[in-house]
Amino acid sequence: MCKRVVGIAMGGYASERAISLESGNNVYQTLSSEKWEIYRLLINKNKWIVLDQKNNEFRLDQKNFNFNINGKTIQFDVIFNAVHGIPGENGELAATLQSQNIPQTSCDPIAAELTFDKRKCLEIIKKTGVSVAKSFRFDHGDHLDEELVLNVVGLPCFVKPNRSGSSFGIIKVYKKKDLKDGIVSALKEDSELIIESALEGPEISVGVYTKNDKVVVLPATEIISKNDFFDYQAKYEGKSEEITPANLDSSMIEKVNQIVEKIYVTLELKGVCRSEFILVDGNPHLLEINTVPGLTPVSLIPHQLKAAGITLADFFDQLLEQALKKNN
Repeated sequence: MCKRVVGIAMGGYASERAISLESGNNVYQTLSSEKWEIYRLLINKNKWIVLDQKNNEFRLDQKNFNFNINGKTIQFDVIFNAVHGIPGENGELAATLQSQNIPQTSCDPIAAELTFDKRKCLEIIKKTGVSVAKSFRFDHGDHLDEELVLNVVGLPCFVKPNRSGSSFGIIKVYKKKDLKDGIVSALKEDSELIIESALEGPEISVGVYTKNDKVVVLPATEIISKNDFFDYQAKYEGKSEEITPANLDSSMIEKVNQIVEKIYVTLELKGVCRSEFILVDGNPHLLEINTVPGLTPVSLIPHQLKAAGITLADFFDQLLEQALKKNN
């Protein structure tokens, strides 16, 4: 039986590039070379490069999405998307692959573009009845009226880039006088911001994916940050305690799982996604949805898979097989 050709896309153009490389390499080291013909696809600003098992480099023909080895043209059968941020999480990569009829493990372009835009995504989620924080939109060039902003969101509040992940650029503001500096700092990451009320309560993160066309919700993780919030250090440098499965009663777990599945189905998400919530007096408030969540050894999804008794190798196989099934 001929092995399917897999390209593991990693890198990208965002601040999350280094994390994406870790995620992609973890996938690369875990997938079975007996089952798949595996290449790494390094996405850089100037050129996209394919690496083989011996680290030989080949230039990707982005127009036809194939590459050449010793005169032989190799076409990808499927792409494993491990690119956090742009272009993997905002729909750009998905659109390119869709135009070439190449399946990939993450959301289709429209769903990816929507979830990458926190403001639009939360607007739609709110209409479905799921609770979200009070928020205020602010863009580069807007006049800042501190009173107007704080009348909506109060203090403390979070100033967040609208289109980024891994907590890059997020500032927690406690005093009115610090709001402007927080905005200036966050604008370095994105020209669009969302300013949100700081919610008080336990923080949980829940993974979800599709197996054999059925939605599977993974065990939730409770996050107890040693820092002021679940920032980059807390996520990737050990500055948090992560409890999986979360220490919640069964009724709360059922409530959260129903919301997670509802969001996944309503937004027509695909592949593995991770939703973040704050439980305010027992009511889950959605913070954001990650459609290309981290897959590094310290990331939450691998911990949730372990708690569910699912090996990484089986999980990655399932994502690829589900992606191939979508195109059949």
